[in-house]
Amino acid sequence: MSNFIVKKVAVLGAGVMGAQIAAHCVNAKVPVVLFDLPAKEGPKNGIVLRAIENLKKLSPAPLGNKDDASLIEVANYEDNLDVLAGCDLIIEAIAERMDWKHDLYKKVAPHIAPNAIFASNTSGLSINKLAEGFDDELKARFCGVHFFNPPRYMHLVELIPTTGTRPEILDQLETFLTSTLGKGVVRAKDTPNFIANRVGIFGMLATIHEAEKFGLSVDVVDDLTGAKLGRAKSGTFRTADVVGLDTMGHVIKTMQDTLQDDPFFSLYKTPDVLAKLIEKGALGQKTGGGFYKKVGKEIQRLDFATGEYVAGGAKAADIVARILKEKDPVKKFKAMRESTNPQAQFLWAIFRDAFHYIAVHLDTIADNARDIDFAMRWGFGWSVGPFETWQAAGWSQIAQWVKEDIDSGKALTNAPLPAWVFEGQVAEKGVHTAEGSYSASKNAYVPASDLPVYQRQQFRAKVAGSATTDPKTAGTTVFEDESVRLWHADDEVLVISLKTKMHVIGEGVVKGLQRGMAEAEKGYKGLVIWNTDAAEGGAFSAGADLQSAMPAFMMGGAKAMDPMVRDLQNVFMQMKYSNIPVVAAVAGLALGGGCEMMLHASKRVASIESYIGLVEVGVGLVPAGGGLKEAAVRAFLEAKGNDILQFLKTGFTNAATAQVSKSALEAKSMGYLKEDDVIVFNPYELLHVAKTTARAMFDAGYRAPMRRPITVTGRYGWATIRGQLVNMRDGGFISAHDYKLGDMIAEIVSGGDVDQGSVVSEQWLLDMERKAFIELLGNPKTQERIMGMMQTGKPVRN
Repeated sequence: MSNFIVKKVAVLGAGVMGAQIAAHCVNAKVPVVLFDLPAKEGPKNGIVLRAIENLKKLSPAPLGNKDDASLIEVANYEDNLDVLAGCDLIIEAIAERMDWKHDLYKKVAPHIAPNAIFASNTSGLSINKLAEGFDDELKARFCGVHFFNPPRYMHLVELIPTTGTRPEILDQLETFLTSTLGKGVVRAKDTPNFIANRVGIFGMLATIHEAEKFGLSVDVVDDLTGAKLGRAKSGTFRTADVVGLDTMGHVIKTMQDTLQDDPFFSLYKTPDVLAKLIEKGALGQKTGGGFYKKVGKEIQRLDFATGEYVAGGAKAADIVARILKEKDPVKKFKAMRESTNPQAQFLWAIFRDAFHYIAVHLDTIADNARDIDFAMRWGFGWSVGPFETWQAAGWSQIAQWVKEDIDSGKALTNAPLPAWVFEGQVAEKGVHTAEGSYSASKNAYVPASDLPVYQRQQFRAKVAGSATTDPKTAGTTVFEDESVRLWHADDEVLVISLKTKMHVIGEGVVKGLQRGMAEAEKGYKGLVIWNTDAAEGGAFSAGADLQSAMPAFMMGGAKAMDPMVRDLQNVFMQMKYSNIPVVAAVAGLALGGGCEMMLHASKRVASIESYIGLVEVGVGLVPAGGGLKEAAVRAFLEAKGNDILQFLKTGFTNAATAQVSKSALEAKSMGYLKEDDVIVFNPYELLHVAKTTARAMFDAGYRAPMRRPITVTGRYGWATIRGQLVNMRDGGFISAHDYKLGDMIAEIVSGGDVDQGSVVSEQWLLDMERKAFIELLGNPKTQERIMGMMQTGKPVRN
């Protein structure tokens, strides 16, 4: 095993993609230098400096922590080419023009270090043509590395070799992209637009074509082709507006220029409606209008017939929405195909077109069917890939229907389905099986990559129909009920996975945590809190389960809640002082009680995409699971004898304003994660890193922290914070109830009505939290907020 350690990356081109790729390298602690042309006026690196400034304003944020923008080194092609000699990976990300790219390559090639990897982030140009003119040595280290926009959030990276790329170069790069940058890598063949854009843009063109044929408006199509199909909720036309209609036109042109002998060629032209919009400069979201246009508060849609904007907001027909809710894919597709409703016929048509296309092109664009499914899931946000959909709906029946449509002239082209669709094992089982996924070019089932980096992923991304270990049932179950599952994989670490909706914490989870700690202390090296949907965007925990506490509240009023809050506090304190390490594997939302559970773990291992915060004020409550107590404890420890109040302000403000971190990196600067907590970039590696951390802590002789008294700021701290709250209330920035909540939080984090410098116990602070929480439950304003949140899911301002 040879380590390929990327000590420094160079990104050539400070445009939208280049700058964001550089930002994500910085997120991952990879030193990076960003190049562009020298500016004609002002400072020579002006173009790069402006791009870096712009990174701080973009939403969603490319940087996990805005302050890290300053860590991107700036350079231009005139003065700084010597810097390239110290880079192990060089990614070119300039505009999609072959001639411009070749000019740049001539300039930089002499400066590239002898074992550096050189890659282009082109979204569709030929990698072999880009490498023309390189000597064989550089050609062997050159490949395509296509990130999807926005690079921090989109899981997909396509890796495209030339005919001469050395295989170990691809393995090294795949390992770096997977583990360090957290990506899902798919290897593509060097065909125009590679896999995801080839299939995705074809799908958009087919959708536009079928929408016109069936006379459907853009808003109805978007409702049909968005969340109802398990795809990006922006649907088809809204997605095109977001991507930019000029960008889409550009990708279509690549297909038009390079795919003349493709049986679907007649579809590869910019649709008239799109061409007219581009001509008018209506390029989508960036110009304020495309298929949609915002007029005042109203979103209007383009009427294809008149070219004018009209009122939008139309939805799918009820009968079609009902068909799409059918859980059994076999029944769903039968209903779609047999329905006389034009919307259902449209849906069958776009599925048929997609199945037809991927079957015809599988042998030329991808190594196997799995890579096409992953490309669409990770690059276009589909919850299920097209081959998975086909197989689940009944492989041979769908194939037969597609063939009938081709034979009767209903399909987009009369090209027949390839013979392999109807033959041998594929006809029986489909393309995904226990031994691997079907490769048309090899006429064999190909297993998933066995690179060592994938051994870090106990539950790798899987395609439906493949040999799959389900994380919900994997390993050996020690205990399971409807709230939690305790299990292990024979590796000395006990795992607790929460099973409640959004992993909220009720009585069952509290008991499960107690049981887990007792079990782990008996015979394991640690306890890891990890949820089975951590890699698929699930929550770590959305907080305490208010819904299940309602009956007790209705019967016995606020006082009836006291034992529940006490139990929650006790279990978190038990975690903090457990004799074996308890590691929280955090990904997604960790809010309220979920944040408090994480704060009390011995250590946290967090996915970069972790959104952490104490949000109780949103429902008119204050944190009562020890979140405010921890703010006071951490301020005291950090102050090291200095004025504690200075260190308390962050913790107070976070809780009083319900701030949620936009990344794990930001959670560190907010104090929710400690400096030595671990941040993981690939969510599929979270469990591995959490277990490794727990074992390492145990092997290093882990002892629970000693319980120590806490010095507090008392009346002085409370009064100082209250002064600021009074100004905010009197200035109309916060309501009277917000003021009350802020004042209660200030009282707790300051330790209450005691002298400055008084010493209190953690229990003292917990008792204050619980008392305030119970008092607020009886407050009508708080009850309004709770009911509002339960009914609408949105916070009530009162």
